[in-house]
Amino acid sequence: MKKPQTKSKHAAKTGGGLETAIAGAGRTRDIIRRHGFKFKKSLGQNFLIDGHILDQIIAAAGLDETRGALEIGPGIGALTERLAQASGKVVALEIDNRLLPILREALSPYSNVDVIHADVLKTDLHRLWEEHFAKSAGVSVVANLPYYVTTPIIMKLLEERLPVEHIVVMVQKEVAQRMAAKPGGKEYGSLSIAVQYYCEPELICIVPSGAFMPPPKVDSAVIRLTKRPEPAVAVPDEDRFFRVVQTSFAQRRKTLANNLSALSGKERKTELSDLLESCGVKPERRAETLSLEEFARIDAALAAADMRG
Repeated sequence: MKKPQTKSKHAAKTGGGLETAIAGAGRTRDIIRRHGFKFKKSLGQNFLIDGHILDQIIAAAGLDETRGALEIGPGIGALTERLAQASGKVVALEIDNRLLPILREALSPYSNVDVIHADVLKTDLHRLWEEHFAKSAGVSVVANLPYYVTTPIIMKLLEERLPVEHIVVMVQKEVAQRMAAKPGGKEYGSLSIAVQYYCEPELICIVPSGAFMPPPKVDSAVIRLTKRPEPAVAVPDEDRFFRVVQTSFAQRRKTLANNLSALSGKERKTELSDLLESCGVKPERRAETLSLEEFARIDAALAAADMRG
């Protein structure tokens, strides 16, 4: 991993050093007070105020001045500022127009930052890449994601096959654990498989609620998803593969055979059990014990037997 830059040619300097960092409880309170900003629960706004956590996020992203960063939900710009210092180009998508004047002021020392008023879920990300990152050697997505919309954003980033090097995000701790979970535990599920199909996940750190303003009611975690050159397993039809996975986890207490009978039809349950045995999978196993490779084998066998619904 490349060492992150601690200083940037894009940053304004005063007295030989970088401008006062945006992160920090005192500076955050000052910015919020001066602009009369009120937090919106509906947008999941919790601003990171711990500089040590920012250090870990930036290090995990592996940025340098030849690389770019896409930030989702910059808030008042604490992480954006650090991204600007570590990379050659930053594009920050902010859905809350009340934050735009704050960001313009806070990030004025940095010439390599573009703040766009946009909802990432409604943004043409391929076009954004073409317009902003054409000259970048690589791009990472780095964000403190609102809890309520974490999974839709992550899946959009993965399913659109963007040329991303890393996705380094702050999410609810339990969601990060599910993304990184291995077969056999209660955290392992369809989200684990979807993420690990496209990426190699790594938990970077656990973040207590006190690292935010206002503090959320749960702890968070930083997770790095490193994009695989190719998916972890080869499947002919991804949509149907994930339908098989989701059906397998539909009722976690049920056996694999019972859940998958929703696709095969109950009248073919004996045939389904034989098919699972042929894949090296006992019908009485539960979905949480299966690897990606086993799901891929089952998917292929169900397709061949015309049992995928």
